[in-house]
Amino acid sequence: MYAVFENTNEDFRFIDKKSVHVPPHIHTAVEIVYITKGTQEVGVLQELYHMEEGDVAVIFPELIHHYQVFDSGKCRSRYLLASPAMSGAFLQTLQQYAPRNPIIKKKDVHPDVVYAFQTLYREDASGEKAHAIHQAYLQIVLARLLPCLELVDKSSMESDDLIFRAVSYIAGHFTEEMSLTKMAEDLYVSPFVLSRIFSATFHTNFNQYVNNTRLQYVTYLLKYTDQTVTEAMENAGFESQRTFNRVFKDAYHVSPRDYRKRVKEELVQEKKLEAKEKELSPEASLGQRMIKEGQSEWEV
Repeated sequence: MYAVFENTNEDFRFIDKKSVHVPPHIHTAVEIVYITKGTQEVGVLQELYHMEEGDVAVIFPELIHHYQVFDSGKCRSRYLLASPAMSGAFLQTLQQYAPRNPIIKKKDVHPDVVYAFQTLYREDASGEKAHAIHQAYLQIVLARLLPCLELVDKSSMESDDLIFRAVSYIAGHFTEEMSLTKMAEDLYVSPFVLSRIFSATFHTNFNQYVNNTRLQYVTYLLKYTDQTVTEAMENAGFESQRTFNRVFKDAYHVSPRDYRKRVKEELVQEKKLEAKEKELSPEASLGQRMIKEGQSEWEV
C-alpha cells in the first residue's frame, strides 16, 4: 500500500499482501480492508481501531489513515481500492459522509462480501469486461457494508484541515529537498504549529515522518523494480548516503542490499503459495476442480 506517494490513474486495485506498518496517508479512493490472517490496527484521523481475522474496515475517500501491526504472528490482509466514480448510487454517500467507526466485525460481515473478496483474489479479471466486473463487485460490497456503519457528515469529523494539508504536501514533495521551515512557509503557518501537528497527530517529528515516507518508497522500489540501491535512494529524496544507510538499518535491521535479496525471495515464495492456494481453494470453479480430477464437464 503506497498511496501516500503514488499518484495513480487506476480506477480499481485489489491487493493481497502481508500486513505491515503504513504511515499516515490520504487519497481519493474508497479503501476496503479485509483481514485474512492475524490482527491489524487501523488509524483514521486521530482514532485507532483494532481488527481481527475476518473483520472489514471501510475507509472513505480523503480521510487520513494509517496501519500498524503489533501481532508477532503471520498477518495478512486484502485491500480493495476504487474510485468513488465506480460506486454508482453510493457516490454521494462516499463524498458527503464518513463512518463514525469504520470497522465491521466478522460476525456482521455479509457472506456476499467474503465471496467477493475470495473471487477477486482468485480471478484476475482483464480485458474489456474487467471494468464492469470490478464495478459490480464494488457495488455489491458497498451495498452489504454501508448499512452496517453509522454515518456522519464528513465535515463534522474531528479533522484539522492543516493535517490534511501537511500530509498532502509531504506526499507531493518528499522526493525533493525538504525542511520544516520551508514547508511551514508554503503552508502559511509557523514552524512551531507545524511541529506540534507531527508530535500530537503522528507521534513523531518532522524529520522522522519524512524519512519514514521515503523509506516506504525505497522498499517499494527495491521490491518491485530493478533500480539500483543508489537510484532508489536518490529517487526517494535521500541526499546523504550515510543518512540513508543509518535510517534504513534502524528501521529494517539489515542493509538495503540484503533487504532486496530477502524480499525478492519472499516475493517468489508468495507467488508460489498464492498459486497453490488458488489451485486448492474449496471455492475453485467446477471447471477447475474437474480439470484437476481429470474429468470433463460432459462426464458429470
